[in-house]
Amino acid sequence: MRCLSHSCTTVVVAVSEVVHLDRQQLRKHQPDDNVSLVILPITHQIYSTRTSSNSCVRYIMSQYHYPPLLPGPDSIRLLHLMPHEDETAPIQCQLFNYSLDKSDKWTHLYGALSYVWGGSDKPRSIFIGKHGLPVTANLHAALSRLRDHSFERIIWADAVCIDQDNFEERGYQVQLMAKIYSKANHVIVWLGEAADDSDRVVEEILVTAGKQSTYSPTYETLERSILALLRRPWFRRIWVLQEVAAARHVRIMCGSIEIDGYAFCSGLESLKHFYKARPDLQNLISSVTYLIKGAIFRPAYKTSSSDMVSLNRRPLGELIDMFHAHQATERCDKVYALLGMSSDNPGAAGLTPDYTVPWKQIFQRLVKFLLCQQASVDTWGDREIAVIKSKGCILGQVSSVKQDTSSGGTQNLVITSKDTFKHFGYEGEWRANWTVQISAKPIQHGDLVCLLQGTSKPAIIRIWKDHFDVIMIAVTPPDHIGIPSGSIRWPELLQTITTFPREFLLVWNWEESSRKPQDLGELETLIKIDSRVPEHLKIELKILLDKATRLWNAARILEDSGEYKRAEERLRGVIEGCESAFGKGHLLTLTSMDKLGLIYKKSQQWKEAEDMFVQVIQTRKQVQGADHPATLSSMANLASVYRDQGHVKDEEKLKMMIHLLKRRSGHDRITKEWVVRIAGSFDKEIMMVLLERRGDNIQVTEEVVSAAARNEENGGEVMKLLLEQRGDEVQITEGVVKAAARNSISGREVMKLLLERSKDEVQITEGAVVQIAGLFDKEMMMVLLERIGDNVQITEEVVSAAARNEENGKEVMKLLLERNKDEVQITEGAVVQIAGLFDKEIMIVLLERREDNIQITGEVVSAAARNEKNGGEVMKLLLEQKGDEVQITEKVVKAAVGNSRSGKEVMKLLFKQRGDEVQITEGVVKVAARNSMNGKEVIKLLLRRRGDEVQITEGVVQAAAWNSISGREVMKLLLKRSKDEVQITEGGVVQITRLFDKEVMMALLERRGDEVQITEEAVAQIAGLFDKEVMMALLERRGDKVQITEGIVVQIAGSFDKEVMMVLLEQKGVNIQVTEGVVKAVAGNFVSGKEVMKLLLKRRGNEVQITEGVVKAAARNSVSGREVMKLLLERSKNEVQITERAVVQIAGSFDKEIMIILLERRGDNIQVTEEVVSAAARNEENGGEVMKLLLGRGGDEIQITEGVVRAASWNSRSGKEVMKI
Repeated sequence: MRCLSHSCTTVVVAVSEVVHLDRQQLRKHQPDDNVSLVILPITHQIYSTRTSSNSCVRYIMSQYHYPPLLPGPDSIRLLHLMPHEDETAPIQCQLFNYSLDKSDKWTHLYGALSYVWGGSDKPRSIFIGKHGLPVTANLHAALSRLRDHSFERIIWADAVCIDQDNFEERGYQVQLMAKIYSKANHVIVWLGEAADDSDRVVEEILVTAGKQSTYSPTYETLERSILALLRRPWFRRIWVLQEVAAARHVRIMCGSIEIDGYAFCSGLESLKHFYKARPDLQNLISSVTYLIKGAIFRPAYKTSSSDMVSLNRRPLGELIDMFHAHQATERCDKVYALLGMSSDNPGAAGLTPDYTVPWKQIFQRLVKFLLCQQASVDTWGDREIAVIKSKGCILGQVSSVKQDTSSGGTQNLVITSKDTFKHFGYEGEWRANWTVQISAKPIQHGDLVCLLQGTSKPAIIRIWKDHFDVIMIAVTPPDHIGIPSGSIRWPELLQTITTFPREFLLVWNWEESSRKPQDLGELETLIKIDSRVPEHLKIELKILLDKATRLWNAARILEDSGEYKRAEERLRGVIEGCESAFGKGHLLTLTSMDKLGLIYKKSQQWKEAEDMFVQVIQTRKQVQGADHPATLSSMANLASVYRDQGHVKDEEKLKMMIHLLKRRSGHDRITKEWVVRIAGSFDKEIMMVLLERRGDNIQVTEEVVSAAARNEENGGEVMKLLLEQRGDEVQITEGVVKAAARNSISGREVMKLLLERSKDEVQITEGAVVQIAGLFDKEMMMVLLERIGDNVQITEEVVSAAARNEENGKEVMKLLLERNKDEVQITEGAVVQIAGLFDKEIMIVLLERREDNIQITGEVVSAAARNEKNGGEVMKLLLEQKGDEVQITEKVVKAAVGNSRSGKEVMKLLFKQRGDEVQITEGVVKVAARNSMNGKEVIKLLLRRRGDEVQITEGVVQAAAWNSISGREVMKLLLKRSKDEVQITEGGVVQITRLFDKEVMMALLERRGDEVQITEEAVAQIAGLFDKEVMMALLERRGDKVQITEGIVVQIAGSFDKEVMMVLLEQKGVNIQVTEGVVKAVAGNFVSGKEVMKLLLKRRGNEVQITEGVVKAAARNSVSGREVMKLLLERSKNEVQITERAVVQIAGSFDKEIMIILLERRGDNIQVTEEVVSAAARNEENGGEVMKLLLGRGGDEIQITEGVVRAASWNSRSGKEVMKI
């Protein structure tokens, strides 16, 4: 027969069993180099080999059939790899049964092979005894490299040692794989045959691990070779993870090069700069190298509660999140390959390896095991995708991600939240640091952390159009979780989370580790599920959830996480879809628009929020009605937007509108206060609602009209509405006019509206006329006169009001006076007010237009005299035009002298034209003295013109004293006049001493001293000034007239210094007695007590007594009292006497130093009585030292009585010290 792959002749030899022939024996049967000898066995399996001369030899042999494993839980098969010197010779092996329980040693003398099966398109065979067994080319190459020239090797390789066609055996053996690899003496990692300069790369890794590099290729060449090595399939195969995780010693083989696993990983770590820029590759390599390096530190395996051997690495959810992107020949191995490393017990969930269970069912069981049994999960047999529907809540958002590959791969996450914990009763923002394992899908900034209902661990998800991708299905959170108020243990927080407000649609896709979302501008109106999901899956998802509902749920979740922009985009999709399908007025459309408005509000897009809510409210009013709860809710939303912006008026308007619309029942009464508030604070729209809905129960009272009149922004439109709908109830009262006048924005408009109505429609009161005159201008008064001119009276009140009207009063007054007397009447009181308040121009109009009806009475002249602004010109006009009617009475003169601005001008005019009629009475002088602004000038004028009539009486002095501004100057002016010009009464002198200060007193004494009668009262008043200069002047000028009483001496002794006291003693020495009261006054003299006491002791020492009162006075004198007391005590007993009560006061009031002087100077005459000791005991400041002194000097005399102890106990400051002594 002909060899299909080579140009050679094939010789077929039939045999019943495999005969071991060497190359020489084969050559005997080979005719030439182009002929292949084939040994033909009974079976039909063909095995081919190549000769050294490139000829092909084929064997046709029987296939190996696996005998059953021996009974026992730990029974496995091991492979004897037979030696051969020829590397190209067929691989001869033997399989034998082995129990892992045979030895109590930790390891057994076999090597476990970790490799990639490789493709089955070019199978190779090995010999098991006499029979052939097909294997993949990669396994064949590994066994070829492992075969020794001289010694047998014992190997465990899954493809050979497990009957792959026996699913039951496969399932059971898979459960033992962790134990098989952990019991192995070593694990051989076969990376494949040499390629892409791999030999030199492995050598470089080896020498780099030893820190001595001998290979120096170009950077690009080395990088290319390292990346090629790391991209070999072994690093991506999922089974290798468990194999190296269980190993206690690892050897790496690549072609003919073999290297220690730890050295390989260390060297690779030193070269990581070649691949660290590729995150997917870095994560892949770091997870494997971390496991290999840990082999030398590895503890023994343990058995899980499901009797599976487990390495107890991590919970299954974490392992799945880390490694589901690794590759496996069969999908179910993506789960089974990780069970041996899991710390969980997946047996209860039906995840024990069983190759008869379909993938769809395995994946569904896995999801429910990791989440909860109640979760809705859809899976498919031909895809690695699960669609999960569950309620849940958002915990936070990933704001930062940093990877750390040094410890096997971790990610440091910063989780932040704005108000996502509000569902659990925690308000405010928070941030926390979480450390999680490296994941197959890289975590990104903006990913969300959620907790699904029924789960115990959060998941990390990523928004994708209308659903969420699962990035990590089961994240193990830190023990303590940061919350706004501090921190809380995760189990405790989990118990508080009882609300799961959102519907989640999650897609868990293992078919790719990451993807880039399309431009959100391509977002469809209603988004379809991603194109990666099969078409039949799309149909099922459409059945599961309405498209708009999916978008709605996604938007709500994004809102919870603070992703307002992305939530906004999805809500727009909902709105566009609903509007297209159902119309703008559909409730779903309106609800979505409401929610979008709230999103705008949260993101502080105020204008967009306002516009959206206004649209919703307008549509709801048309579709549902203004008072529908949904409409009111939208209005409340808009009000909250105004509130957050600080637009208080807009907010209040909406709240009032809601309040009115809510009150549907006739039993809900609108109070008078509410109506007043609406009229005064809101616009026409609110007032219209009020009148339409509650018109029958509302009275338009004066308060309501006044409120509308003072409504600054909307007064005109509100008043117009009231006049149109309820005009017959509106009255223009004084209060209404005042309100309109105070309304600086719309008050004039309001007033014109009111006045333009006919009197039949709107009534106007007398008080309103007064207010219009005082508050509005000529134009408004003209409108009033046109309306009710014949009913207007110019009363005193009207004139006063016009006079107060600073801007327009004069024009208003002219308008009124120029009207025909038949139209406008003027009262007598009004004439008085005009004279007193207006200028010459108005007075001329009055006299010209109403001359016949006006009498110039005393009241009119007095009013003109006190007219502050225009008194001179008005008085001149009256004297010129009505002189014969003008009488200058005392009342007129008083009005003139009391006029604080134009009084002097009026008085000059009166003196000039009617001087003989002007009388200067005491009353006139008093009024002039009291004139605060112009008093001095008026008094000057009076003194110059009629000084001989001026008297300084008690009343005049009092009037000047009350004049706080110019009273002193007035008094000084009066006192400077001689007695021939101005007389001063006795009562006046007394009042001057009582009411005025030093300057006035000095003027009195200097100019009129001989007139001053020095009474005891006067002297006492002067002494009360505490002014040394005045007292000295009094004593020096009128000392002979001064009657010195004890009271005056006491006053001087306690208030003045040594100099004043000396003058007093010199002038009145014989008449002065140094009484106890005088000594007490000196002892209490703060400033001059010491020097005055020295003077007294020097001049009258024999009269001085130290009494209880004196000691008390000195004790109260905190400035000089101590010095005074020392002076007194230092005098001999013949000079100064001391009473028994004084001793008591000294003991209770002074310190040790004073007490020592007392005892030294007067010791013989002093008895330390119980009272003295008690006084010392209650001496708060110095009780301790005084008591100690008394006990030291006269201990035998001192008795400690109950009274003494009580005194010490009451002593709040030094009582404790006294009691100790």
